[in-house]
Amino acid sequence: MYEEPDERSSEAAIDPKQRAAEKAEEFRIHAELAAVFEAPRKFDADVLPGADAVLKEVQQAIGKMHKGQDPKLGPLVTPTHVADAARLLAIPDTQSISTDDYHTRQGVGEMLIGRWLRGDEVDTFYERYQAHFDAALGHFREEERSAKEWKGDDDTLAYLDALDAIDGKLADQQLRPVVQEHKVHVLTTLTVGEFDILYLTDQLMGVDVDTLLGEGSELPAEPTEADRTWFMQLFSLRGIHREAEAMLLFAFLQKADEFDW
Repeated sequence: MYEEPDERSSEAAIDPKQRAAEKAEEFRIHAELAAVFEAPRKFDADVLPGADAVLKEVQQAIGKMHKGQDPKLGPLVTPTHVADAARLLAIPDTQSISTDDYHTRQGVGEMLIGRWLRGDEVDTFYERYQAHFDAALGHFREEERSAKEWKGDDDTLAYLDALDAIDGKLADQQLRPVVQEHKVHVLTTLTVGEFDILYLTDQLMGVDVDTLLGEGSELPAEPTEADRTWFMQLFSLRGIHREAEAMLLFAFLQKADEFDW
């Protein structure tokens, strides 16, 4: 029978539960990106450039909140920044910003994207987030069991059982019940050091890349891998506004070769 020594040795070096958890986290990240950015393709949401002043305000406030987070509180917004969080979630009311759409600030080699959600839009986000995760994990479980169960060793069987045991309730992981019950604000961050901008525009959003990036950031006719590689930091601010759930999804993107590490 055909042996797979490299795969066996690399897999054996990692705890089976850790291997399963790492794959689940990989699928969760992809599910989050899909749920955040798919609305132009799935729900006819608009991409609206020109929100420069609003998004600059958001960037500064989010940056302060992020730097001011207390490790003891985890993703909970600290009392010092609760007023800022509430102000950001109220922007659709105070500054006539539409919800569900994508508001952008375009610059040469960088851009900001903000998307506000309210009420039913938040429900849809969590439903889509969970659906993307469940589909990816379910398919992977079937493939892994079909491909590896025959090996029969303890580590492989423990790994497959760990995959089956994953509790992928993403709303709970994102502290949605805590937000709903205690009316707190939560801020989470996802950082992607090397992000293919065409994956964002073509596969997730379904929009023209040059239109999204704007003048001065257009890709060449035949972009190289370096041309397509961007740095991205995605922030998710969640809370309650006027008795309804509210979210602000805010992304900072910068051309990777221009990012100051």
